Amino acid sequence: MAKKRSEPRKYAIPTNFEQARDELFSHILRCGVLEATVEHQKEWFDDTMLYLADRFGDLTDTELEQLRTLGERYCRPVVARTAPVGA
Repeated sequence: MAKKRSEPRKYAIPTNFEQARDELFSHILRCGVLEATVEHQKEWFDDTMLYLADRFGDLTDTELEQLRTLGERYCRPVVARTAPVGA
C-alpha cells in the first residue's frame, strides 16, 4: 500500500515567463505554424511576439528573445517530420 502524506502537496504558481512560453507553444500548435514556410513563420513570430509583449507587459526584452528562440527551435525539430501534424 502507498504511504499517506501528512502534509498537502505544495503547488508552484507559474511565472509570467512560463505562462507566456506555454501560451506561445499552444498558439504554435493551433495556428499551424509548424507547416508554414520559413518566411511565413517569421511574419507569424513577429506578430505573435508583439502580442505576447502586450499581454505579458512585465517580461523583459531578454525574456521575449528567449521565448522567440524557444518557439523557433520548436518549429524546426532535429528529426524531420514524415507525416503532417495532426494526421
